[in-house]
Amino acid sequence: MALRKILTQGDPALGKVCRPVERFDQKLHWLLDDLKETLTQSGGVGLAAPQIGILRRAVVVEDAEEQLLELVNPVIVRQEGEQDGWEGCLSVPNQYGWVRRPSSVTVRAQDREGNFFEVSGEEMVARCFCHELEHLDGHLFVEHTGELYSPDEIDAMEAAEEDEAKKRPRRKDKKR
Repeated sequence: MALRKILTQGDPALGKVCRPVERFDQKLHWLLDDLKETLTQSGGVGLAAPQIGILRRAVVVEDAEEQLLELVNPVIVRQEGEQDGWEGCLSVPNQYGWVRRPSSVTVRAQDREGNFFEVSGEEMVARCFCHELEHLDGHLFVEHTGELYSPDEIDAMEAAEEDEAKKRPRRKDKKR
């Protein structure tokens, strides 16, 4: 396994469509292992092969139990609901945007041996599935948001919202 450099916004590889994985061999195993190690060291929750310069349809995503899922040639086969939330990307460091995603997603993929399987995720896992699979088609989350914010700007906005909420009058229940 090897720790790989994560490409950042502006690198041409991040705008390219990835090719399907056709050979389920040791080279793919090394790629998946490198993706997992790089993701673990970065502190992220998902990483796609193009983010480390490999234009193949492979991603790793942390599931709700904090286990890393390997998804080869993944395709979203079902999505339901909506959720809005902050989203960031290892390829767009220290920048976050407010993004709408499905609240539930099912992905059909292959494992490192080529066996097909389906996996579903809710909330953050659903968000990660959508985010990482978009990388495989040359897209970044910034295409879904109007503005990007730093962590300090987000903290300031959230603190201002809390202050505003404290100032609002509380509703008193009327007794009958």
